Amino acid sequence: MAVSYEHLMSVRTMDERVSHTDRETLLYALSVGMGRDPLDALELPYVYEGHGLKTLPSMATVLMRIPVLESGLDLPGVLHGEQRLVLHRPLPPAGELLRDSRIAAVYDRGVGKGAIVLMEARARMAIDDAPLFTATSVLFARGDGGCGGPGGRPPRPHAMPERRPDGTLRLETRADQALLYRLNGDRNPLHADPAVAARTGFAVPILHGLCSYGSACRGLLQAVAGYDHRRITGLDVRFTSPVFPGEALEMDYWLDGAAVSFRCRIPARGVVALDNGRCLLAA
Repeated sequence: MAVSYEHLMSVRTMDERVSHTDRETLLYALSVGMGRDPLDALELPYVYEGHGLKTLPSMATVLMRIPVLESGLDLPGVLHGEQRLVLHRPLPPAGELLRDSRIAAVYDRGVGKGAIVLMEARARMAIDDAPLFTATSVLFARGDGGCGGPGGRPPRPHAMPERRPDGTLRLETRADQALLYRLNGDRNPLHADPAVAARTGFAVPILHGLCSYGSACRGLLQAVAGYDHRRITGLDVRFTSPVFPGEALEMDYWLDGAAVSFRCRIPARGVVALDNGRCLLAA
């Protein structure tokens, strides 16, 4: 039986204290591919604290918390469909945050058709209560249709331009990248255990979706932001296909003023891994 709409909308945590140090910031950057060339002077500030450590904007996704376990959703049937992020100020390389998490909306598609659940995390700096980021995860709960919530649908993903891309960037992943990324906190064995992956229908463990998201952020920093982490103020994407560790992605991007559209393809398999991408840039 599907969890009730009333229960879902009651799920929230408030003023949860979260702290991170430069160790977590360095680990995150390495785990999404930053610093592969240790002599690259533009990437070094993200993986070495000696000259003023910078923080990848996408690290907000490991500082956020979405209350999936408390939700009562049928977890094997939950898919991460989209990730949306608004940065109200650059992420500090270390600090203490206050975090509020809740289920922001539920769109019930009916019995046997699933439900779309929007989980939202808002963080602010503990020292001055200044807003830091708002992260929204769009989940497709395949086993929870008929929960009693309203119908309708969430805001549509970003519409992609129909013209040729303004640029293309190749993004490599490592064969051991999922094993490194899981140290950020997501210990799901699907990303590490070949037997678990096989039972789920994959030949090998797959890369975390949010690791692919972080890799795209790294690529955007290089391609359109001049490696200035302060310029990225928003980052939205739709997950369309898993990535296997070691695969190469090709990111097409389109420039339209402060908005950059992007899509990440896997040429070797002819599939799109990340679609409907939108990156917002500060001046």
